Amino acid sequence: MDKRKLGSTDLLVSPITFGGNVFGWTLDEAKSFEILDGFFEADFNFVDTADTYSRWADGNEGGESEKIIGKWMKSRNNRSKVILATKVGGDMGSGKKDLSKEHIIASIEGSLKRLQTDYVDLYLSHYDDPETPVEETLEAYDQLIRAGKVRWVGASNFSTERLKESLETSKRLSLPKYQSFQPEYNLYKRETFEKEFEQICLDHHLGVTGYYSLASGFLSGKYRSEADLDKSKRGGGVKKHMDERGFRILKALDEVSEQYDATPASIALAWLIARPSVIAPIASVTSLNQLSELTRAAALKLDVEDISILDEASAWS
Repeated sequence: MDKRKLGSTDLLVSPITFGGNVFGWTLDEAKSFEILDGFFEADFNFVDTADTYSRWADGNEGGESEKIIGKWMKSRNNRSKVILATKVGGDMGSGKKDLSKEHIIASIEGSLKRLQTDYVDLYLSHYDDPETPVEETLEAYDQLIRAGKVRWVGASNFSTERLKESLETSKRLSLPKYQSFQPEYNLYKRETFEKEFEQICLDHHLGVTGYYSLASGFLSGKYRSEADLDKSKRGGGVKKHMDERGFRILKALDEVSEQYDATPASIALAWLIARPSVIAPIASVTSLNQLSELTRAAALKLDVEDISILDEASAWS
């Protein structure tokens, strides 16, 4: 499997990132191990998680995903083969998003303990914290990089203004620069990223690892009517996509899928992988059968004509 360089780092990552939000939520520890084993046996190497995963599930407090990944890496003795991303800044019980230096320095210790490692490859600002100056956040990352606890940093869910301010501050003060950007991005939700962020990412060599790559499963094609919404715990997030444009996208995915003997999910991911700014879209699976769709997507090279079919069906202007 061809690996891709993330931003200006020395990280060579697989063209799909595994989204670790399912660990400790829709997947228990045993099933998580099975899926992770399959993911790495298929030659993928990039896993994304966060300290807040999966705090929203009943009985959870956050850190469940990191704990499972940490146990898995220790049991497999494969830390050096894993490109590991986790995040900081989400609400861990304080009631607010926090990218203060104090919070970041404390949070990395919790993440490292749960992950049973002494470093993370990519540490992301999960959400912006407008109350904290960007230089304070970047100074915290500088301290962690110098200590060997973090290799590179990235950002997620920032406004264009704060992202540009962060990049300018990094250059002006010789502080660590964000190397990746993690927006919501898929065939259905294109406009915000493409209109406001994509050129910034290209200009500053930020590797894009978008989330909701399959629009909470809608682009897999398994949700064709409201009667299908009970098929999974994520069904509730799919209804908003069930409009004229959404069904037009599904029709185009069906059409292109037939040309490649692939599923709509594989085609939707392959479309993302083909975008110039995208390095490794994030996707999650809950079965080995679904995992085969990721493998197929990573191997697909869509023709220009088929990309155009998908572009036109999902056009936002």
